[in-house]
Amino acid sequence: MTLSYSSLFFLLLDCLLSFTVHPLVAQSAPKPHRYVIIGYISGNGWTKDQIEVQKLTHINYAFAVPAANGELAPLSNKDASNLAALNTLKADNKDLKILISIGGWGGCKYFSDCALTDASRKKFATSAIELLKKHKLDGIDIDWEYPDQPGDNNIFRPADKQNYTLLFKELRQQLDKQGKLDKRTGANHYLLTTATGVDTAFVNHTELGKAQKYLDYVNIMTYDIYHGNDKVTGHHSNLYQSKKGSQARNSSADGVEGHIKAGVPASKIVLGLPFYGRGWADANPKDNGLYQPATGKHYFISYDELVDKYINKNGFVRYWDNDAKSPYLWNPTSRMFISYADAQSFDPKIAYVKSKHLAGVMFWEYIYDLKQPTLLNKLADGLGK
Repeated sequence: MTLSYSSLFFLLLDCLLSFTVHPLVAQSAPKPHRYVIIGYISGNGWTKDQIEVQKLTHINYAFAVPAANGELAPLSNKDASNLAALNTLKADNKDLKILISIGGWGGCKYFSDCALTDASRKKFATSAIELLKKHKLDGIDIDWEYPDQPGDNNIFRPADKQNYTLLFKELRQQLDKQGKLDKRTGANHYLLTTATGVDTAFVNHTELGKAQKYLDYVNIMTYDIYHGNDKVTGHHSNLYQSKKGSQARNSSADGVEGHIKAGVPASKIVLGLPFYGRGWADANPKDNGLYQPATGKHYFISYDELVDKYINKNGFVRYWDNDAKSPYLWNPTSRMFISYADAQSFDPKIAYVKSKHLAGVMFWEYIYDLKQPTLLNKLADGLGK
């Protein structure tokens, strides 16, 4: 078969185009995944100049509180002023999202009542939307501690399991409705997130697989695994199970796996990190106090204070549990044990977030790591680039 000059021309042109397609495709490849770094910030102890906004993707301001009348209690003047100050940070980070977090330990007494009926859910959601509009926020975070379980003097009932889901459904509907009015749709839609418990009980008392359909992120509180009510010491934010002590409680990874099994997509899961430690006095000295009975006072210690007074100081020695991927401190003289998180323990957690294709991390809370800030820097270096 012979080719005419015109046929030969078009054949050569087709070959040339085939060579130029591949570079164009490479240039239009999708951008690398951006992990979220969500910082909870409460009402006191900071100024806006101390917020390193370029290292955050979201700020969850804590807390607004449901009131007995089924609406949100009015914010204090201080809270209103803080929200206004946080909004100004968008000048330095245009992608920053600011959410109001509702509830928290001590602020959940009336959640069960607010979620009880169609009418009560609508009333609560309307109140939440009004607060969002008034303070020009980007979303709502629900921290209900806990549906169908005791918390801090909270009302709870079996119907919470289903009503938890229905509350998110109502909030999502009203947020989307408001979003259309405000031209907040698509990637810029109003956000709805929640903070959840790391333990299996939280999964069993909710319908996370159904609830997640209305949520952007599910922030697992993978800390306080051992806490101030315990008379036995233990890691309070270990990534994996330790080979010492009881394995009756979930590790952080166990909590994530439990959420995934319950139906929450990994891409919506946010791993929680503590910027503080928990200490027990008068602990049994076996195994340097780890997973031992403790009869003394309990301590809550910020990371800044840990660095200043405790980590390899004043008789405290730092140890590393390689199975749990978690540090701890022991003072043999005072018999005080401290569980905490540090930059070294964040390395395996960052790797875990990436390997499991999670959405990112959140932390409680910003003011506990203000001086350096060592922990936030580690997160920004590991996930923010």
